[in-house]
Amino acid sequence: MSLKLYFHPLSSFCQKALTALYENDTPFEPVIVDLFDEASSAEFRNLWPIGKFPVLRDQAKDRTTSNRASSSNISIRNYPGRTAFIPKDQELARQMRFRDRFFDLYLNVPMQKVVTDRLRPEGNNDHYGVEEARKQLATALGLLDREMASKTWAMGDTFTMADCAAAPSLFYANMLQPLGKTYKNAAAYLARLKERPSFARALKEAEPYLKLVPK
Repeated sequence: MSLKLYFHPLSSFCQKALTALYENDTPFEPVIVDLFDEASSAEFRNLWPIGKFPVLRDQAKDRTTSNRASSSNISIRNYPGRTAFIPKDQELARQMRFRDRFFDLYLNVPMQKVVTDRLRPEGNNDHYGVEEARKQLATALGLLDREMASKTWAMGDTFTMADCAAAPSLFYANMLQPLGKTYKNAAAYLARLKERPSFARALKEAEPYLKLVPK
């Protein structure tokens, strides 16, 4: 199989890529990377020395896509299927890309800041950074909650690339603090995302590792 995805099931950015691939039944070889395993880590860093995943490798085209967001975006653009993730209308496509970036930058990134800070050795925590991340996350969730009051998916009635980005960021944000207490529309949106077969499959594969997420 020419297409390989180097990833870890627990990673939110990897789940974004997996959701896109599963949505259109794109054939690929999954390669789970364990950064705590010397052999697995060495193989991965030989491919991508930066050591961040996911990484999408297309052997047939001799192309490696290593940017976190682009790994899923490239899979959408170059391996199309029944779900057209990007609207044909240029203005709608622009709006969709804005929402995709919104989820990655203003939900996923601050969510990861809060989670990963809990993994730091005692005495090395970034309390100020975490506080700022929580503020940004709350602001973004408030904006999303208002926007989702009358929509099924991020762009309305059609599932797009933006929803692939929204799903894992909302899932983990809900683990930090249940959305339903404050953000009922966002919580309902997350419930719909979790019922989507593509994201449900990614979550199922992440289940054995969820115990590693710090509380």
